[in-house]
Amino acid sequence: MEQGLQLIDVSKTYNEGSNRTVALDRVSLEVRPGEFVAVIGPSGSGKSTFLSIAGALLQASEGEVRISGQKLSKASEKELSRIRLREVGFMMQSSNLVPYLNVVEQLLIIKRMGGRVAKEDKVYALQLLEELGLGAKRKSYPEELSGGEKQRVAIARAFMNDPKLILADEPTASLDTKRAHEVVGLIAKEVKSRNKAAIMVTHDERMLAYVDKVYRMEDGKLYPAAASAASAAAASSV
Repeated sequence: MEQGLQLIDVSKTYNEGSNRTVALDRVSLEVRPGEFVAVIGPSGSGKSTFLSIAGALLQASEGEVRISGQKLSKASEKELSRIRLREVGFMMQSSNLVPYLNVVEQLLIIKRMGGRVAKEDKVYALQLLEELGLGAKRKSYPEELSGGEKQRVAIARAFMNDPKLILADEPTASLDTKRAHEVVGLIAKEVKSRNKAAIMVTHDERMLAYVDKVYRMEDGKLYPAAASAASAAAASSV
């Protein structure tokens, strides 16, 4: 079975009356287990649509998306819900922690969403927290955590179901430079040590030193970053 993530000629279009908007235009990408990829680009370029389709939150209009070989175009709503819960770990711009749950409960709620919480789940949650330097904070509530600590909890939560794919949407948006490097460094470390396919959408090009490949989104098209820069330079010289 194929592992990681594959997007094959994926397009997403919206029709409003006689107007047709192309949000994604024949995007192809493969991210293998253990590979950390960044996607950069201006606002409105299609990055959010791309991430939503990669994470089974949105269906493509054309093309195919595969997560660990599973074709999303063939999946029912129930199957897509299962894939989102079990195969994909999400990290958003905000840590989105539940105010009334302590740190370890933030992780265990992911297991509860899929059924029961077993003893080994609690052990795994504590292991993740220790790895991310949060062992001493396991009983703390979100209001007692710094911004960087909240994002570390979000990292642990994304890995809690041992997903095949990690998707991070601007994970450093609310952090200062020091905390941003700390958080992305930890994401990269966990991706490598746990052999996950991972994509980070970011405006923060300081974080690109942590990734294996960089792509740029422009007007719904995805390019290797170097190729994108070269095409832009060529266009500006005309």
